[in-house]
Amino acid sequence: MSWFGRRGHEDASSPRGSRTRVTTRSGTESNEVFGRWTEGVARGMGTPWFLLALTAVCVAWLAWNTIAPEEWRFDSAALGFTALTLILSLQASYAAPMILLAQNRQDDRDRVQIEQDRQRAERNLADTEFLAREVVALRLAMKDLADRDFVRAELRALLAELEAAHPAHDASVTPDVTGDAVVTGDADHSDAADGAEDDRRGA
Repeated sequence: MSWFGRRGHEDASSPRGSRTRVTTRSGTESNEVFGRWTEGVARGMGTPWFLLALTAVCVAWLAWNTIAPEEWRFDSAALGFTALTLILSLQASYAAPMILLAQNRQDDRDRVQIEQDRQRAERNLADTEFLAREVVALRLAMKDLADRDFVRAELRALLAELEAAHPAHDASVTPDVTGDAVVTGDADHSDAADGAEDDRRGA
């Protein structure tokens, strides 16, 4: 089988792009772990305890290589403590990129947080405008509704029109504004009418 055949067989037997996705995922996870580690180191170097420890190490280094016997020294004071200078230079060389990487990650988080805050503010503004429109619509609808005084005035006007249209209407019963019948005639007059009716029936 040729090389092209083997390659085509491998591509057909495995999902296309699966290896790329796995590599990308593992690379992202490794970058995240490394970024967290560098942030931890940067935070540690930014504390007073790190400065105190570094100062103590430097003082002990200088004191040992100055006061200790000649055969016990591992850094020469005559050469300007070359080993200590090299170690501090390496520490500074690695500290600066770590601090920059931590700052870049913090900037990315701040950018994402700002974007989320902006979207949240836009949603809150849209909700506030919608509620304001709804309140205005409710107020306009409440203005169009008839209140109690308006209904009473309309009923009085309707009663006046009915009285004007039927002047010979019996005055003994007058409709109230609320629609209830109110008896305004004399009670003695009704009793006399009932007596007359009884006499006619007896005759």
